Amino acid sequence: MSTLSRDELRTLFLFEKLNDEQLDWVAEKSEVEPYAADTAILREGDPATCFYVLLSGTLRMTRTVHGDELEMVRTDQRGAYCGATQFLMGMRGDQRYAASVHAVTDLEFLSLPAAEFGERFTEWFPMAAHLLEGMFLGRRNTDAVVGQRERLLALGALSAGLTHELNNPAAAAVRATSSLRERVAGMRHKLALLARNDIEPSLLEKLVDVQEMLVKQVSSAPKLTAMQASDLEDEISDWLDDHDVTDGWDLAALFVPAGITVESLEEVHEAVGEGFLNAALRWLGYAVETESLMGEIEDATTRISTLLSAAKQYSQMDRAPYQWIDVHDGIDSTLIMLTGKLSHVEVVKEYDRSLPEIPAYAGELNQVWTNLIDNAVAAMNRNGKLTITTSREGECAMVEIRDNGPGVPAEISQRIFEPFFTTKPVGEGTGLGLDISWRIVVNKHRGDLRLRSEPGDTRFQVLLPLTERDQHEETDSQSSS
Repeated sequence: MSTLSRDELRTLFLFEKLNDEQLDWVAEKSEVEPYAADTAILREGDPATCFYVLLSGTLRMTRTVHGDELEMVRTDQRGAYCGATQFLMGMRGDQRYAASVHAVTDLEFLSLPAAEFGERFTEWFPMAAHLLEGMFLGRRNTDAVVGQRERLLALGALSAGLTHELNNPAAAAVRATSSLRERVAGMRHKLALLARNDIEPSLLEKLVDVQEMLVKQVSSAPKLTAMQASDLEDEISDWLDDHDVTDGWDLAALFVPAGITVESLEEVHEAVGEGFLNAALRWLGYAVETESLMGEIEDATTRISTLLSAAKQYSQMDRAPYQWIDVHDGIDSTLIMLTGKLSHVEVVKEYDRSLPEIPAYAGELNQVWTNLIDNAVAAMNRNGKLTITTSREGECAMVEIRDNGPGVPAEISQRIFEPFFTTKPVGEGTGLGLDISWRIVVNKHRGDLRLRSEPGDTRFQVLLPLTERDQHEETDSQSSS
């Protein structure tokens, strides 16, 4: 075992200000470790036992992303350090290496036992140790508090949007129900009027049959242009005037959207004759309008049900946190939850429905979709084209969220996933949306989150493994994150 002398230790910037006694301790506890090129020196997720200082050679630091090595740092700077860099926190729990380190060339490290070095550092520099520990804990607590605030703000925005979206169909249902009550009362009045006129039972039965036939046509009535509807209203109004039906224009406006034509009115005329035609057509008008109102109520309540179902799917409150999911379900529910922000955005969905289910934390992935879609919409100033594509890339499912906004400048794209980094004005962004998304995709799902951007074409690509990871890998991921 070899070590360094006092003078040699002072050539390293970390130790140049230590006194003789401190240098002696470092010399006693440290050792010089040579490594051959292409050697793995430490591995991500292993217990963090040593603090390393580079003496000579070149190292590279990597992290594993869905089975591939992503190089984070490559350096040959003498004195560069790695390994158990959070040695002060060793007494607060199990510390693990956050990355792997490999020898690019033959190199030498000065290694120190992390636990002993942490204790001695605290003894030598108590104030610095407290400051460093406070910075580390403060950063972690700040991340947690601001992250929680970010989630609450997002939840508030989603709740406001959902309330707004629910209010529209709910108000429509209330209006339609009120009108329906009036129309049903009118139907009862016209039926009583027909009865007072001693209409024959067989004639009334025939009239009811004709009414049922025409009412059934309401839901399948063809969609007409404004010109076509105007022409048909004129045609029906003329027919009604010819048969002395009062306020024929009012009935024509009801009959045309319901698909009732002059031929249909001839059938009613044939069934009841001229004497009962006016009352019969009024009754038919109420029946048609009643059917239309019930259709509006059905549409409104279906919309409410769809929104509530999307909210339930989005929150994942009734499901296990880790499960096999269809990634499209979460994207669709997120789009519904963000409907209020997408009113002026063209949304294009290009889904590969052949994608198998993936193992994932569904609720947390919905947070990723929310962050990425919300950022894309903000980049387009809520007016543009949003394209969401799903496909398979190797052993991963890829979700691409693309917008035609101005793009992310190259100098910013390098920092886009950093905590608290934001391009939004003060007060409009915390800078945690993409950082949280990165942690969820990369750390928790062992996936990858990429950015490809140029003016008019910005793409965030989320890659998620198709296969389930084992429990050991999950534990390591959570420990190092």
